[in-house]
Amino acid sequence: MSESSSNAKDKANQAGAVAFQIFCACIFLGMIGLVFLNAVLRYCFNSGYPPSEEWARFLFIYITFFGAIEAFYRKKHIAVEMVVDLLQGNCRKIVNIIAILLSIAALAVLLQGGIAYVLMTLDTYAIATYVNMSIINATLPIMAAAAIVLQLRDLITIIRTPASEFKKSEGIDLSELQQ
Repeated sequence: MSESSSNAKDKANQAGAVAFQIFCACIFLGMIGLVFLNAVLRYCFNSGYPPSEEWARFLFIYITFFGAIEAFYRKKHIAVEMVVDLLQGNCRKIVNIIAILLSIAALAVLLQGGIAYVLMTLDTYAIATYVNMSIINATLPIMAAAAIVLQLRDLITIIRTPASEFKKSEGIDLSELQQ
C-alpha cells in the first residue's frame, strides 16, 4: 500500500471517529439539556414536561449502546486477562482465538434476541412522545452487529499474526508508579 493511500485511509478513519464522537456528544448534551430543562420546570413552575423525561431516557439508551460500539472499536471494553497474560506463543494465540469466537457467539445471541425484540415492538408506541419503540429498541441489534464486525476484524488480525509475536505481558512495575 502506498504512503498516500495510507494517509488518505488514516484521514478518513480520523474523520469518521470525530463524526462519531460529535454524534455521541450531541446525544449526551441533548440528554443533559432535557433533564436540566425538566428540573428547572419542576422547580420554577411545579410542573414538568413528561415528554422530556421520555426523550432523555431514549437518549440514554442510545448513548449506552453507541458507547459500547466505541468501547469495542477502541478495545476499551472490560476484559479479564490475568491468565492470558501468562501465556505466550501458540498457546496465547489459540486462547485469544477461542475468546473472540466465544464473544462472537454471545454477540450473535444478542443480535438474534435484539432483532426478535424489535419485531415484537413494531406496533408499540411510547406513552408521552408516541415514538415507535422499535426505533428505540433497534440500538441493541445495531450494537451487536457492529461489535460482531469489529470482533471478526480482530479475529482476522490474530489469525494473520505469527505466534512468535504473542509474548507474555510484562506486568506493571509498582516501583515506577511510586516515583
